[in-house]
Amino acid sequence: MLNETRFIRACRRETTDATPVWFMRQAGRYMQEYRAIREKVSMLESLRSAELACEITLQPINAFDLDAAIIFADILTPLIGMGINLDFVKGEGPQIDNPVRTTRDIDRLATPPTEETMPFVLNAIRMVTAELNPRNIPLIGFIGAPFTLASYAIEGAGSRNYEFTKALMYSEPAAWKRLMDRIVTVLSDFMVKQVEAGASALQIFDSWAGALSPRDYAKYAAPYNKQLIEVAKKTGVPVIYFSTGTASLLEEIRGMGSDVIGVDWRIRLDKAWEEIGYDKAIMGNLDPVMLKAPWEELQANTDLILQQAAGRPGHIFNLGHGILQGTSVDMVKRLADYVHQQTAKVEVAL
Repeated sequence: MLNETRFIRACRRETTDATPVWFMRQAGRYMQEYRAIREKVSMLESLRSAELACEITLQPINAFDLDAAIIFADILTPLIGMGINLDFVKGEGPQIDNPVRTTRDIDRLATPPTEETMPFVLNAIRMVTAELNPRNIPLIGFIGAPFTLASYAIEGAGSRNYEFTKALMYSEPAAWKRLMDRIVTVLSDFMVKQVEAGASALQIFDSWAGALSPRDYAKYAAPYNKQLIEVAKKTGVPVIYFSTGTASLLEEIRGMGSDVIGVDWRIRLDKAWEEIGYDKAIMGNLDPVMLKAPWEELQANTDLILQQAAGRPGHIFNLGHGILQGTSVDMVKRLADYVHQQTAKVEVAL
C-alpha cells in the first residue's frame, strides 16, 4: 500500500489526489516537544538512541498532515565510523577535531559496515516503520552526498570558501579520488541497509554543492553522486537528490539519474522543471524564511509555486531548505493543510 501513497506516486510522476507535502527538518528545534528532549540529552545522544530518534521522527507526523516522514538522523554520522571525531557544539554546530587534510589522513579512514557503526539508525527505522506502515505513511531514509561529507571532514566545520577542500581537490586529485571512493563505499552500504530496514525512499543531501563551479561539480562531485544513485536505484525505492545554490548545475544534476530533483528558492520551479525535464519529478521550493512571514505573504508565494507546478504529476511540495528555528508550528500546519486543499483533485496528466 505504501507504493500507492501520494508521496511515492508523485516520486514516480503519477497522478495523485493532492500534491504531497513534507518538510526538510520537519522534526527539529521549532517544535516544543523536540526542545524538551534536547534539554535532557545531547545531539549525539539523541542520534544514538533508536527510541529517541523514533520519537522525534514521529513528532511532526503526529502534529501535522504530512505525506512522508524522514528518519531523525544526521548526514555526518557516517564520518564517525570512519574514524573522524565529530561533536555538535551548542551554538556552533558540527565540529571535527581531527580534520582530513593529508593523504595519510585519508589512508587512515576506515570503511566499516553500517551494522557495526550505525545500528541505532537501522533500529530507529524499524521502530518508526512499525508505527507508520499501519498508517500508510512512507519513511524517507537519507545520506549526505560525498562532496558535502568530504568538505565537512576536510574543513572541520562550516566554511565560507572551502579553501582546504578545494586545495586538496586541485593539488591532490588522486588523494581526492581515494577519499571520495571511501565515502562512497560507506554511504552505499548505508543506503541499502536503510531500505532493508524499512525506508520507502532515499534522499541524498548535497548541502554544499553550490560552492562548486559547473566544471568542478562535473569533475569532482557528480561522478560519485552518480555511483551512489545507481546503487540506490537498485534497491527499488525512489531516489531524491537535493542540493542548494545549484541552479547553474541542473543540467549536470539531471544526468546523474535520480527520480526526483529537489530545488531551492533561487530559481523558479517551472524554469527548473523545464531544465531538468518533465521525465523527472521535482521537489520544492519555498524559501524557509517565508514560514516566518505574514500569512498573506506565505500564501502568495505558495500559490505562485503551485501555479508554476501547473498541476503536473510529479511535484512534491517542500521548502528549498530545512525549517528554521523559531518557526511557528501553527504556520507549518496551516501551510501543509493549505497545499492539500488548494491542489485536491486538480492534477492532470500532461
